[in-house]
Amino acid sequence: MSAFTTYSGRIAVYPSDHVDTDRIIPARFLSMVTRSGYGERLFSDVRGGDFPLDQKDAEGASILVVGTNFGCGSSREHAVWAIQQAGFRAVIARQDPDSPGYSDIFRQNAANCGLLLVELPAEDHRHLIDAGSGAEVTLDLPNQTVALGSKNFGFNINPTVKDALVKGLDLIGTTLEFMPEIESYEKSSKAYVPSR
Repeated sequence: MSAFTTYSGRIAVYPSDHVDTDRIIPARFLSMVTRSGYGERLFSDVRGGDFPLDQKDAEGASILVVGTNFGCGSSREHAVWAIQQAGFRAVIARQDPDSPGYSDIFRQNAANCGLLLVELPAEDHRHLIDAGSGAEVTLDLPNQTVALGSKNFGFNINPTVKDALVKGLDLIGTTLEFMPEIESYEKSSKAYVPSR
């Protein structure tokens, strides 16, 4: 995984609420045996016509701005892979008092795959919606801010997820940070291990 610290990019605004993982990547594509090839299938059942990501202003965008409860529905890492492989480095959702920006399972899959998820309260999120697709924002993960022109919006993130993203570590990489402790434990462990 590549490290995420500060990143500037153009936004694509898709403000729909309760977008489930089957809309992100339809289930019929989950039978592919590789981990690649999902980007071109992102939102494939709703693309075309006036779909927000198909508009000229959204071309080349690398930050996706969505509504609330994004990624609900069934668990599938493929949804995260599709977003990443379509060129998006981060997703910014709206957090309402009665609805999180993301479903819990999607949030964990994103953390495991290195996709930054940002949640903003409605009043801050509205500035991004009003700016529209094509506007440039800067994400500063160490300082937990989103900058749009002269406006700065703070966001919260799980400290463990933040640390892994800043260091560019997946679950295995995070475990390997503790290799000296693991080796020390293994040398001192008295647990029975059968011989081969």
